[in-house]
Amino acid sequence: MAKNSFQDIVKPKNSNNKILINKKENIDLERFSNSRKIPDDSYQEKPKHTLWFVAIIAVVFLIFSISILFSSASVTVNPKQKDFTLDSSFTANKEVSADGLNYDLVVLSGEENKSIPTTGEKDSLVKATGTITLFNSFSSKPQILAINSRLEGSNGKIYLVNNKVSVPGILKDGKPGFIEVGITAIDAGEDYNNNQLDFKVLGFKGSDKYNKIFGLSKNAISGGFKGQVPIINEEDKTTALKDLQTSLQEKLLKKASDQIPEGFILYKDAVFLEVPSELSLPTIKDSQAIFSLKGTLYGFIFNEKNLTKSLVNNLIPQFDGSDVFIPNIKDMVFSLSTKDSSSFADTKSITFNLNGKPKIVWKVDTDKLIADLINVNKKDFNNVLSGYSNITSADLVLRPAWKSSFPDKTKNIKIIVNYPQE
Repeated sequence: MAKNSFQDIVKPKNSNNKILINKKENIDLERFSNSRKIPDDSYQEKPKHTLWFVAIIAVVFLIFSISILFSSASVTVNPKQKDFTLDSSFTANKEVSADGLNYDLVVLSGEENKSIPTTGEKDSLVKATGTITLFNSFSSKPQILAINSRLEGSNGKIYLVNNKVSVPGILKDGKPGFIEVGITAIDAGEDYNNNQLDFKVLGFKGSDKYNKIFGLSKNAISGGFKGQVPIINEEDKTTALKDLQTSLQEKLLKKASDQIPEGFILYKDAVFLEVPSELSLPTIKDSQAIFSLKGTLYGFIFNEKNLTKSLVNNLIPQFDGSDVFIPNIKDMVFSLSTKDSSSFADTKSITFNLNGKPKIVWKVDTDKLIADLINVNKKDFNNVLSGYSNITSADLVLRPAWKSSFPDKTKNIKIIVNYPQE
């Protein structure tokens, strides 16, 4: 086949020419770029330091803001206190009075039993006894009854007056005069026992006095007995009586202590047990004599605030009436001096002695102190305390530590008073 003469004359273009040109252009561009490039180290380090500085400032500002928001103050106060020695007498009345010292009477009754061995039996004759009230509506003049004057009970039994007695005449208001007197049955036996009786004077029978001078039993006529009783060693009986009294008093004292209202004081020596002077006849079972002792406990209780006031006025002449308390007031030793009645139930006034070493502590008004410390500069703290005579010293802790003044809110100020323990 014949060659194309035109192709032989015109040579194809060198394809490498284009590549060479492109390489040259790339070299020129790279050279241009390198001439404009900023060194890497100077370009990166400057903004990095700036960011750290801003972050630290932000954190410090945040911590400062939070510490201001949660600032607080804690003040530990040592109150004024003083020790005394007390050995003084006081008078208290049952009737409530604004100025004087008062007391309340707690009354509890109970019974205890105790068994002791017997050594046999013997005959026993015991006469019933009791107390009655004699009335005189016959005359304005007293009426005399001799010892062993006979009285007829409404049960038909005869009783004798234990002592010579003068029954007062009719009173000015027209009411009959009266007096209490002890009586004893004329004979032994249970038939003379009775809970409620009326009495006439047998010696006045047939006269106007018979119906106008009369008696009423105040309590039960009791104790009458006729029959066999166990033989008991007297020493054992005496010991049993003491044991019964002790256990009964302890039981009733615990019961009374559990019932004392809050804010009142019952001293252990301010309780008294009223029991019969002798044990009643025992119940016999299996050669054992079972004795029962019934008694009534009377306890004088005092309002602690009123008693504290009386003690402080006794110990501190011209006391200014500050708010104080005595943490060891219950440790005082109580002893009853006198009472105005033979019966605790009828007592209206008592005189007693208190002995001990009371500690008087002045109370601190924490609400007032907090109000006085709001926004106060730390350097003025002692000036504020100088206005509190009931504070001897105090320790202050402010948070954060660099704070120079108290918080502006009461909830952020805490007062701790070091009161002595009761």
